[in-house]
Amino acid sequence: MAKLPKRSSTKSSRLRPPSRSMLTGRQGELDQLLDLHEAFLERRAGGARASLKFRDLSFLDFSGRNLTDCDMSGADLHGCVMRETDLTHANLFAADLRQAVVEKSNLRRADLRGALLTGARLDESSLVDADLRDGVMMTPGIGGELIMMKHRTGRSEMGGASAQGADLTQAKLSNSFIRQTDFTDAVLRNVRLMRADLSNANFTGATLEGADLSDANLSGAILHGAILTRTRLTNTILRNADLTGVVLDMTDISKADTADATIPRRIEDLHGKLRDIVTSHLAWVASGGREGKRADFTRADISREKLNGLHLSAGMFSFAVMTECVLSETCLAMADLSCADLRAADLSSADLRGANLSRATLNAADLSSARIGGMDLGASTTTRWPANLEAARLIGARLVLCDLKGANLSRTLLRGADLSGADLRGANLTDADLTDAVMRGARLQDAELEGVIGLHLPSA
Repeated sequence: MAKLPKRSSTKSSRLRPPSRSMLTGRQGELDQLLDLHEAFLERRAGGARASLKFRDLSFLDFSGRNLTDCDMSGADLHGCVMRETDLTHANLFAADLRQAVVEKSNLRRADLRGALLTGARLDESSLVDADLRDGVMMTPGIGGELIMMKHRTGRSEMGGASAQGADLTQAKLSNSFIRQTDFTDAVLRNVRLMRADLSNANFTGATLEGADLSDANLSGAILHGAILTRTRLTNTILRNADLTGVVLDMTDISKADTADATIPRRIEDLHGKLRDIVTSHLAWVASGGREGKRADFTRADISREKLNGLHLSAGMFSFAVMTECVLSETCLAMADLSCADLRAADLSSADLRGANLSRATLNAADLSSARIGGMDLGASTTTRWPANLEAARLIGARLVLCDLKGANLSRTLLRGADLSGADLRGANLTDADLTDAVMRGARLQDAELEGVIGLHLPSA
């Protein structure tokens, strides 16, 4: 069997793919090696563990293959495709994964120290317990002396990478270079990010619970609706960061540098007191916008305020902090509540038809008997504007007898929620998480259920 070429320690950084004929030949050789490796893992006769260290594997396809315990240290993997690949405990020390597509793959406990991941796509992959700390690969020079591999800086680099929805629980990322990386909806629970450069990274909707960000640089980072519960922020740089909608329970932000950061406004900082804002909004609604002014609570902290029974339809509440707010029987039809923090809020019997609740956090909120279906537009009842709860968090929420007809609940977290008697007919539940949810008497006719996690309907 012909061997795959070794990677050159002085190789150019250009990322142009090889010719089709050369790529086809190298792919065939790789497939034979991976067949033997999978046979080895399954303890079949003739199997052999694959050793791909220092090999040139650029632009090859590993999709669907089992590379558990495979040694690819120092390998050139730039531009390769690894969709739904099992890389559990793989050795990728100092590997070059620039612009690689590693989507929906398992990299649990993988060794990625010193790896180069610039521009890589890691969307929806699991990197639980992975090690992405700094590391240097040395190779023999012409005279026998040890020299550092050409592209190496010694730091793991993910600049410009995409890790949307990835699970990096307990991963080690200290000293890593992760600028402008997209961690939207990623799970980074208990991650070690000390001294990491995360400037201009996007953490929208990410979970950083228990993470250590001591001495990390998050200047210019976007943290819309991120969960930073019990997160360590000692000497963390948050200059010019956007912290609207961030959950900071049991987190001391006073030790961080928040100069010029965007943080929620207190109610007293708004233009007009709460009563005046509500009164003006009522006039705006009654006059069809000719009088008064639309209520604007964008990025405001109105937690624990009592707004029950009020008419606040079409109000602006995006990124607002509304924890434990009393909003029972309040009209919030067509309101913008995107990325709002509504944890433990009382929204029982509230009117949320057509409201935008995308990425809102409603953990432990009470939405029993609330109307969160579509809003009729104009005189015609055939056209309805659906309520949008895409990627919202409703963990442990109470939605008993809630009207969710036609609502968009795609990618919504409903773990442990009580949906007893809820009306979900025609709702979009694509990729929603219903683990441990109570669904007794729920109506799901014509609902979109593709990719739903943990749905267990009680027997009749």
